[in-house]
Amino acid sequence: MNILLLQLKRIGDLILTTPAIAALRAHFPEGRLTLVAARECADLLPAIPDVDLILIARRDLRDVAMLLSVARERFDYCIDFTRNDRSALLAFLSGARKRIVYGRKSDQSRSRTRAYNDFVKLRKLAMHTIDYNLALLGPLDIRNVSRALHLDLPQKARQKANTLRRDLKINEPYVIFHPGSARAEKFWATQRWADVIEHARSGSQVSAVLTGGVSRIEQKHLRAIKSKLRQPILDLSGKTDLLTLTALISEARLLVTVDSAPMHLAAATQTPQVILFGPTNPFHWRPRDSAALILQGESTAPLTEFSPEQPPLPMRQISTAAVIGAMDSLLASHATTQAS
Repeated sequence: MNILLLQLKRIGDLILTTPAIAALRAHFPEGRLTLVAARECADLLPAIPDVDLILIARRDLRDVAMLLSVARERFDYCIDFTRNDRSALLAFLSGARKRIVYGRKSDQSRSRTRAYNDFVKLRKLAMHTIDYNLALLGPLDIRNVSRALHLDLPQKARQKANTLRRDLKINEPYVIFHPGSARAEKFWATQRWADVIEHARSGSQVSAVLTGGVSRIEQKHLRAIKSKLRQPILDLSGKTDLLTLTALISEARLLVTVDSAPMHLAAATQTPQVILFGPTNPFHWRPRDSAALILQGESTAPLTEFSPEQPPLPMRQISTAAVIGAMDSLLASHATTQAS
């Protein structure tokens, strides 16, 4: 059985596709699974298990070779988790006898019906992203499978993280703070981040580590946070590759982050976390099978109920006290577990 999987979106989307990949491997243990992923996910791909071949869509001339590779294969099934024009082209080129995609009324166009021949009817907006991905396996009679995320970190990444911790004297236990995002509307107030970091360092006797991306807007946000701290913080933003960051997160006592890729990395490695949501709906993206306290809006307590109709809310509604309370709760829970 030769199966083509198309996931051309972001890092988080790829991680949330791993339960579907694992289910396919369990259902077709001798099958050949080929994954096409976006170039933004390239650094994480060595940690994606259960696939035999990975092709990268780079959105440049190198894609010609990738397209030809897909066209030359004889695929039995193609599952498109992405549903955009590029993935539709790949599905068409695959020539698979069953080409599966989420279906909606606009898909009755001639181009869509040529690219796919199995449209799965779903209420996508009423589903968590993992459930949506797993539902696309229905035409292959794969149902009621585990929703657990899967990452298989290479030992080299763990060794690199351990070396980094030793060289930079990152003492255990440590908490990682990841305030940044590619979207500025997900930024939380810089003074509030500084207050939360200072509280963690003073009240819990933990080391604090700052992580983030290299974009100009994110670096500006991080500099503003650091300028408000009473003592310097170890800043690893832009200084680790994705696998090393994952290894660091896996060994952290806690992650405090906005809705971003590290949230999914922590969920996959079972690291407790406090997550600040604003413009995106946690109903679709939240971790469900790991210790995670989710804050959104003016509530002083973590959310316990989630709705697909939840509107976007400004990040400024999340109070410093709410984040500190959630952080202290998870740190205390860990301490109690260790004591028992």
